[in-house]
Amino acid sequence: MRVGVTTEPSRRFEERDVEATLEKITRREASHPGPDDGDLLPPCPAVHPRHHDAISQGGLTTGSKFSAKIMQVVAGAKWMTLHEAAAALEVHYMTVYRYVRQGRLPAERQGAEWRIRPADVRALQTRANGRLRRGRGRIEADRQSLERRMLAGDVAGSWWLIDSHLGGGLDPSGILLQLVVPALRSIGERWARGSVSVADEHQATAVAQRVIGRLGLQYGRRGKDRGTVALAAPSGDLHTLPVSIVADLLRWRGFSVIELGANTPPGAMGEAVAGRKLLAVGIVSTTDGLDDEVAASTHAIRAAAPDVPIFLGGPSIRSAAHARRLGGDSWTGAGTNAAVETVERIAESYKTKQHPRVA
Repeated sequence: MRVGVTTEPSRRFEERDVEATLEKITRREASHPGPDDGDLLPPCPAVHPRHHDAISQGGLTTGSKFSAKIMQVVAGAKWMTLHEAAAALEVHYMTVYRYVRQGRLPAERQGAEWRIRPADVRALQTRANGRLRRGRGRIEADRQSLERRMLAGDVAGSWWLIDSHLGGGLDPSGILLQLVVPALRSIGERWARGSVSVADEHQATAVAQRVIGRLGLQYGRRGKDRGTVALAAPSGDLHTLPVSIVADLLRWRGFSVIELGANTPPGAMGEAVAGRKLLAVGIVSTTDGLDDEVAASTHAIRAAAPDVPIFLGGPSIRSAAHARRLGGDSWTGAGTNAAVETVERIAESYKTKQHPRVA
């Protein structure tokens, strides 16, 4: 029989296979509810390729009498295996594994087995049947999935999810602004509330560094160079990611970036900008209590490149007046993309000076 051709004999085989699955689930829950019984189930050989196509397009074929029976049997169970979830969703178990790795289906690793909560399988069915994973709904769902992957320390799963969007409509700047940055912000807020540990937050940051580093390779852009911007965090500020994110967003807009990273001494900033033709210099400060270090940095930059505008941004720079007191020419304001918009305004102002309009 050719694979993918649905005939009556294959349908009877599918029914026998699902009924056998139901029997094994029931027997396991009655006698061995522990986490080491995942090998009871076969790899669901009777699932047809039409189901694979449906899942790849975001439209799970759920709601048949077989998936309903399986969900009824496991309703009282704490965990499902990959094979059980596959039977309930009527897809191949490797499709379920892919969803776990992408963070679309929450799961926990117990020994050599992945365990999935029945409620999460039902939630996936609801999203698929309701077509909620389109447009903004899909972005938000995948943002939450990315957050879970980052907290779990799953670099491969995080990149897998990001890569699916790179091939599905989002450009690299959209990945940062709509997925990565909101996930990092949510993790930071959860850490501040005490619902995420310091270890979890550090693990998520390490994943973000790997993912953003790989994503940065996507930011090469053809066309005329729009000018060079130097970026750094002040001495004492150990946060690298904010500088990297702003640098990548600027590169996507066509600017060249001298990226000095975190904890940059004032002297190093002055040395980096001296004798260069720069559009602007930016200091991204995310740690409170470093006003003296920021002021020392602006002083060093001013001494080395007196005509280059300096903009200040980050959570620790609270207002335009605050930025001016520390020696900055402008304040980026709040928002992830605020520094990029500030550079755009500086670039436009520079272009107007170079090529004034004729009345």
